[in-house]
Amino acid sequence: MSHTRLEHCHECPLKVSKFCFVPEKLGGMVILLIMFGILVCLVASISLAPHSAFSKPDRWFPLPEHILAVQKNTSVIHSGPTNISHLQFGIAGSANTWHDRSNYTKLWWNPNTTRGFVWLDKKPKILHSDMLVPPYQISRGWTRFKYLHSASAVRIARIVYESFKLGLPNVRWFVMGDDDTLFFTENLVTVLGKYDPNEMYYIGGNSESVEQDVMHAYNMAFGGGGFAISYALATQLAKIMDGCLSRYFFFYGSDQRVWACIHEIGVPLTRENGFHQFDIRGNPYGFLAAHPLVPLVSLHHLDQLSSLFPNQTQINSMKKLISAYHIDPARIVQQIICYDHKRGWSISISWGYTIQIYTALLIAADLQMPLQTFQTWRSSMNGPFIFNTRPMSSDPCQQPTMFFLDQATKVGKSGSITIYKRHEGNESKCLRSGTNNLELQRIRVTALKLDPEYWKNVPRRHCCQLLGGGSIKNGSMDIRIKKCRSHETITI
Repeated sequence: MSHTRLEHCHECPLKVSKFCFVPEKLGGMVILLIMFGILVCLVASISLAPHSAFSKPDRWFPLPEHILAVQKNTSVIHSGPTNISHLQFGIAGSANTWHDRSNYTKLWWNPNTTRGFVWLDKKPKILHSDMLVPPYQISRGWTRFKYLHSASAVRIARIVYESFKLGLPNVRWFVMGDDDTLFFTENLVTVLGKYDPNEMYYIGGNSESVEQDVMHAYNMAFGGGGFAISYALATQLAKIMDGCLSRYFFFYGSDQRVWACIHEIGVPLTRENGFHQFDIRGNPYGFLAAHPLVPLVSLHHLDQLSSLFPNQTQINSMKKLISAYHIDPARIVQQIICYDHKRGWSISISWGYTIQIYTALLIAADLQMPLQTFQTWRSSMNGPFIFNTRPMSSDPCQQPTMFFLDQATKVGKSGSITIYKRHEGNESKCLRSGTNNLELQRIRVTALKLDPEYWKNVPRRHCCQLLGGGSIKNGSMDIRIKKCRSHETITI
């Protein structure tokens, strides 16, 4: 090719077919290769279209684990009332303690209705052969996180994320608790049923001891008492969980880590006073005898407290309390107050647990205030607590006579009879004239079952009536619990 022709081609670059310096045979081969490449791409795209429609994207471009978990969990929250099947429990345990502490879980776990797992650090040496405990899962991936205080706190905090990652269908709420937490599941369902799981909710309770709340946080749900996270919040929490745990490595407990991560999303704590961390020492009697007007949801630290019933193990005490709970879940430990004006007695009933009789007329505001039979969790002091207390008098004449649940019986479809037997402790007896009530040995209480819908309205304490004018026959008195009439008051 001459120099003149090269210059001509340079001046007319668009007329390649006539003037380009590429040989004609080679140019044809290039064109054929281009056409063949286009054809291959076309065939490949057509063949991959149905494959991509039915295959998971992570097989093509692997995503970070926390994003993948959100994609895999595709549960759809349907309308309709919340029931126990909509809750997924994540119980924090360890291989070393689970065998013994599972005795508490057996008291409330129902294998036919309850869903969830106990999360352990490793495979337990002793495996449960019965179905009365939840199946176990081994926590994964938690050892890679740094920590300042406790590695187990990191593992337990991750249970929220790992529970979500399982992708169980029709989950509305993720409920966290410890292996020594006792849940009253019907009341838990009632409480969570007030809220929409499609919204971001973080529900639980504080510590009873102010020193604990000051040390950790007032607006944090304490994990031993249990807390619930809505599906909508869990979806967002799963996206940030691992990075968040890395940021808050210096926190002490697992619940504090979860609280910090939820606050990064901007969701506050919704308090429900039926979740009980029980950060107290001693005897919880005073608190449960004057339980706040809310459904009982959980109890924690039972191994650290005196037995609820005298002369019984804590496990047997809880079995007795739960026997009454199954008859009337919504009413358990609800306080009712009435007076025997003829004798000048004040009567306080904690349904399904205990009855107190004072041989003096006390105002309702005092009777609703727990006797301080316990101390603070950390320092074993007399307070402060997040609720008011009244001291137990050293004068036996000002102390209540205590009756404890002896029997609980269902009557028909909607009634109950509970019998409370007088407790004779080692305390000094009141010798003051006119204050002797030794003839009373048993109190029988009748009641209609409390509708769980009752808690959806503004609650009001029920009233009671002394049957037979309060007469005592064969050492027994009969009391009936009833709804207060519109203008009825509890007046001394």
